[in-house]
Amino acid sequence: MHREKTSRNLTELNALTSQIIGAAIEVHRHLGPGLLESAYETCLAYELERLGLAVERQKALPLVYKDIRMDQGYRLDLLVEQEVVLELKVVEQLAPVHEAQILSYLRFSGCRIGLLINFNVKLLKNGIRRFIN
Repeated sequence: MHREKTSRNLTELNALTSQIIGAAIEVHRHLGPGLLESAYETCLAYELERLGLAVERQKALPLVYKDIRMDQGYRLDLLVEQEVVLELKVVEQLAPVHEAQILSYLRFSGCRIGLLINFNVKLLKNGIRRFIN
């Protein structure tokens, strides 16, 4: 499913991120913590698509340095509706490097909103951080 990119206002983006967070909570409720990141990615993509959202998995993200475009293998875990970057983790705790990673992905992709989601927590709301570019 591929759609034209539309620029949502902040209220619409907030509603979209609420849908995404709800889907992530649904996945976490069924799977719990402790699985591989790829399992959460697959299940979350499934839930988002069930909601009628456009989802791209492992979306290639080139690095542009000055006038050189380099395909360095950067990949967004999930890109929802071409506007929200999801970076999924299964770690003991989120670290500053994870925040730097999603902020870089937002900058390189031109997206305004990103969610950093750590599925390795008892209560998923404690593993979600929202970023605005």
